[in-house]
Amino acid sequence: MSVPVIQTSSLSRRFGEKNAVDDLTLEVQAGEIFGFLGHNGAGKTTTVRLLNGVLEPTAGHAKVLGLDPQREGSSVRARTGVLTETPAVDERLTARENLSFYAELYNVPRGEVVSRVDFLLTEFELIERASEKVGGYSKGMKQRLALARALLHKPEVLFLDEPTAALDPVATRHVHTLVEALARREGCTVLLCTHNLVEAQHLCDRVAVLEQGRLVALGTPSELTRQYVRRLDVDLEVDPAQIDLVMQTLLQYPQLVIGAPKREKDTLTMTLPGRECIPELLSVFIGQGLRVYRLAPREADLEEVYFAIHGGAE
Repeated sequence: MSVPVIQTSSLSRRFGEKNAVDDLTLEVQAGEIFGFLGHNGAGKTTTVRLLNGVLEPTAGHAKVLGLDPQREGSSVRARTGVLTETPAVDERLTARENLSFYAELYNVPRGEVVSRVDFLLTEFELIERASEKVGGYSKGMKQRLALARALLHKPEVLFLDEPTAALDPVATRHVHTLVEALARREGCTVLLCTHNLVEAQHLCDRVAVLEQGRLVALGTPSELTRQYVRRLDVDLEVDPAQIDLVMQTLLQYPQLVIGAPKREKDTLTMTLPGRECIPELLSVFIGQGLRVYRLAPREADLEEVYFAIHGGAE
């Protein structure tokens, strides 16, 4: 069995009376895109700082790439890349100067700096304005430059904190494609902190949901939807000549359908108490001689999971 790239065991960090990270235990495997979900103050950013050795834990311990961030922080940071929510690029320098400066800090071989910088500027569609000072860039351009900076030294682990928050849809899709390529083709492990549940659903192999520093849910998106979302929306397509009879039949089985189905042409959309109701519903239709052409469940998403975990409070 492979050794996890990231491991935490009862990892905790307190600020005064507040538990920013509280008894966090989890593992992240090599090449995985792992999502951290949670509202502001849930502990996502603090966890990233602990994993990079920027903060010391109050209790527990962590390992990144087999290294202890507390004792070997510089070695960890040499092999990881971090993009914070605030780009923090030097606005007095050009984009090329920004990347060249950090390439030296990251010990990128001198003979590779120019080609590496040009590649990233091209990749993030900044090459045409590479000689302009960054102070004149839009927020989205600064965010793309900051992500390029995080990739200069080809990190084995990439920590992304709200990487697409300032980007337009086209740039967001570009970042998503790049993140997937890093993980799938190059084996880079990505830890993604995000409020964007659609983004997490699309990108992440597994997600962890944090609440007030504690881990409250962990699994693949499909595992979490099965665990936390009991109701299931389904589309039902039947013989158009029998649709009224289908509606009457459904009224006789309130234990199988929640509320009244919605009709659009020859398709009914309805909510079942759970997936286990599907065989019984089909049995009823067959027993009544009704012709069913299609019954397609609509899979729940992470947004439904998130609100189920938090009781709909948000």
